[in-house]
Amino acid sequence: MTGARSCSAIRSPWLTIRAGPHALTILRERGLRAIDVDVLPAASGGAKWLAIAGLDRFLFGHFLQTPRDQPLHGIGSSIGSWRLACLAQHDPLAALARGHEAYIHHQRYSPRPGPDEVTQVLSACLDHLLGPTGAEEILGHPWLRTHVITVEGRGPTASRRRMAIAAGLALAAASNLLARRTLGAQMTRTIFHAAGVVSPFSTLRDLPTAFRTLTAQNARDVLLASGSIPLLLHGVRIDGVPGVHWDGGITDYHPDLDFGPGDGLVLYPHFYPHIVPGWFDKALPWRRASAANFSRAVLIAPSAAFVASLPGGKIPDRRDFHDLPETERIRRWTQVEQRSEALGDALHELIETGRLAEIAQPWSARGQDPHEDRTRTWNVRR
Repeated sequence: MTGARSCSAIRSPWLTIRAGPHALTILRERGLRAIDVDVLPAASGGAKWLAIAGLDRFLFGHFLQTPRDQPLHGIGSSIGSWRLACLAQHDPLAALARGHEAYIHHQRYSPRPGPDEVTQVLSACLDHLLGPTGAEEILGHPWLRTHVITVEGRGPTASRRRMAIAAGLALAAASNLLARRTLGAQMTRTIFHAAGVVSPFSTLRDLPTAFRTLTAQNARDVLLASGSIPLLLHGVRIDGVPGVHWDGGITDYHPDLDFGPGDGLVLYPHFYPHIVPGWFDKALPWRRASAANFSRAVLIAPSAAFVASLPGGKIPDRRDFHDLPETERIRRWTQVEQRSEALGDALHELIETGRLAEIAQPWSARGQDPHEDRTRTWNVRR
């Protein structure tokens, strides 16, 4: 770390930490070390990534740059996959800066934009994030193995007709009330990855899952598809791969997966202290991730107090396009992105002082309520 991040300069950062039992053991024995991290999940959430921009800058640009012998497997959907695309480039901080700039300033729409316009604007944002060589850098990264989640439409959700797509989504939402696995009737989770035969996710059985190879030639289209919300954007046809592909957050809004075998950590930087498994689960308060998949996970998120300090007292989201004038949206999003630097500073101090294990909350079913932050928080007062 540079001197600019000295611990003495930190002022009142707020973080929520949750850790599974295996992760707590590791944290208490040797603290949080980059070489112990095996898996990096990255959730969907659109504009919410701006609230943890500073956390990403610390993790991607500094903490995770520690030399390592073993690969790090990143898996993400929608904006989470775009975040991983930043980490996978030669200069992650420059890629993040381009991504934040595009997401805040380049998203300008007419009063009632249709899928043509939204797809065109977000395609340009993605191109700005990737730069001229981003796709090649993702595939050639020395230690990061990127996994991008999309969903391949089946039946009505494979149609080009809006009414058919809407009907397929409605059917998927209704069946999801019964069980998540019913989503397989309308769509197939697809994981594009650059991990060869050693992907830790190759045995997933919670949902029907197809595995495809991520290449420098298809990476851009795969990343676009991973964030293509049905009806808001067009589905994406990926060269050499069957079907129409949509936003990976439909099946994996916040990845709640069997993260594979291993003794290392699953490091989960996130917008919330809870996990919502699928897109249709957002309105189902009982559908929150249990502790089953998170024994070796460390989740790091802004606390409720930090969120309350942001403009409007909330994390940015897609509704801001409708609820705020454009200049006000840009102003608020810029402030959030800047204020989030405190989260990276806070995590840095916890790691440097060895206090992270002290404030980590054991991961359990309790505390998964999205409307109540029951975890302990940490406030550094100087």
